[in-house]
Amino acid sequence: MPASASAPPASPPATGEAAYTVTLETSGWTYPARADETLLQAALRAGIRLASSCRNGTCRACMCHLEAGEIGYVVERPGLSRDEIDEGWILPCVARPRGDVTLAGDSAERMATEAPRPLPVGPRR
Repeated sequence: MPASASAPPASPPATGEAAYTVTLETSGWTYPARADETLLQAALRAGIRLASSCRNGTCRACMCHLEAGEIGYVVERPGLSRDEIDEGWILPCVARPRGDVTLAGDSAERMATEAPRPLPVGPRR
């Protein structure tokens, strides 16, 4: 049975509080997520890059499956069909956690933690 994307939270955390854990089932990584940020924003803050493009719920590049937990959307109609929503598919770019969540089908990558090398200056020879 798919996780819920519409039920209200039992006790909402204070805005800005890092109260929830997001687990990426595919990679096994976890990261904290606040109630006032999307799952994509929280991943980026934690140094994890999830597939994304539009970041407003229309392109579906970030689509993955909600295995456990509850989310709420920041837009009224995310770019998913009713059947996809019923099957547990979500768009992390416009989904906020309402508790701990587990996502599957993500394409997570660790972002580089070291400083990029400077580009060479001057003409190439």
